[in-house]
Amino acid sequence: MAMPPLSHQQPPPLDSSEQDSLFHVLHSINPQIPWHSLFPTLDLCVSPPHGVVCDFPSPSNQTAHIVELSFGYVSDFSPNPPCSPNATLNPLLFTSFTHLRKLFFYKCFNASRVSLPDVVVSPSFASTLEELVFIDNPSLVGSFSGMLGNFTSLRRLVLTGNGVYGEVPHVIGDLVNLEEMTLSRNQLAGQIPSSLGTLVKLKVLDLSHNGFEGRVPECLGNNLTELLKLDLSFNRFVGEIPESFRNLQSLEFLDLSFNHFGDFGVPLFLGEIPRLREIYLSGNILGGKIPEIWGNLGGVLRIGFSEMGLIGNIPKSMGFYLRNLSYLGLDNNNLEGPLPEEFVLLKDVDEINLENNNLSGRVPFSNRIVGEKLKLGGNRGLCVDHKDMLRHTKNKSCSGQLKLCNKPDIPIPIPNAVLFNGVSLVLFDLHMLFVSLGILFVFAGL
Repeated sequence: MAMPPLSHQQPPPLDSSEQDSLFHVLHSINPQIPWHSLFPTLDLCVSPPHGVVCDFPSPSNQTAHIVELSFGYVSDFSPNPPCSPNATLNPLLFTSFTHLRKLFFYKCFNASRVSLPDVVVSPSFASTLEELVFIDNPSLVGSFSGMLGNFTSLRRLVLTGNGVYGEVPHVIGDLVNLEEMTLSRNQLAGQIPSSLGTLVKLKVLDLSHNGFEGRVPECLGNNLTELLKLDLSFNRFVGEIPESFRNLQSLEFLDLSFNHFGDFGVPLFLGEIPRLREIYLSGNILGGKIPEIWGNLGGVLRIGFSEMGLIGNIPKSMGFYLRNLSYLGLDNNNLEGPLPEEFVLLKDVDEINLENNNLSGRVPFSNRIVGEKLKLGGNRGLCVDHKDMLRHTKNKSCSGQLKLCNKPDIPIPIPNAVLFNGVSLVLFDLHMLFVSLGILFVFAGL
């Protein structure tokens, strides 16, 4: 008998054990939904719930498998199975889906405490999983080291906005295929292990908003040369920003703000990373002057240098080279001197914050820039040339502090005021005027 065309063949049925486990998992996510009634079919892969993806590798394969599970509201265009306030995390997730490549939870666990299950991850689950993503699940609590299995295929590890705690274990270096590790907004602490430097495929490393401390290992800069994004902000790192970061030649985003890096000044090697687009160092007492490093950084879009103890003048080169700049934060420093007139070249700027410095002199900007985009409060030495510029600053933080500039003394030009042998001919012209007046007085009989 001839086989029917491939397009008319029935897909292979879902593995029965996976289907049973999926119903248990769906019930744990939202027990208020009658999942069996909504999906009475004997094969969930024929018409699965949103967020459930099955795989049909080839016509010869006799069984379908679940390869993606995504739970939690994402958008109207991707209505994944909604999570109820009393959602729980079923241990079957980590043992029953032996072909799973992606596990995703978004805003599912935000009410009563949910503990990460104390289960042994099945070897097949660990060997196939490529993406493990938990975003904004604040009541999901558990040890970070307890979550890590032998995830030999894991490419994305995203745990942000959860209740994950503990230190990053040394075995993190075994996840050699990781391309993204985002652990932001958790309760992690301790020091960064040097084994993190073995993850040479990393393109994104985000450890922000945790309690990490100690020095940042030099190996991050020496080995993670594929990094596009490095975010260590809002931790308690100390010491010097590693010189090895100059090796991150692909880096586009660098955020080290609000740590305890100090007393070493703005790193000069930043000028050697030409692909940088965003640089944030705010909240570290680095001190010193703003260096002249901007010649190779014409693509920079955003700079955050607030609360850094900076002194001296604002370099004119920032306005000259950074033509694409959209944000510049230099507020709450000890900068002084005039605003560079070259800042008028920043045509695409959305905000320049220069508040609470010791700047002085004329403001070289138009009314539109002053009123909408330029923050100047706390610089009593600054002045503007026109009253309407003062009007634009009303209800702003700088209201009542800017003043009109004194008009410069402009000399009155005197015709014929040329020099002849070093003596102004104006004196000669005045002498002739007095002579003429004397002749008139004589003819008038005075």
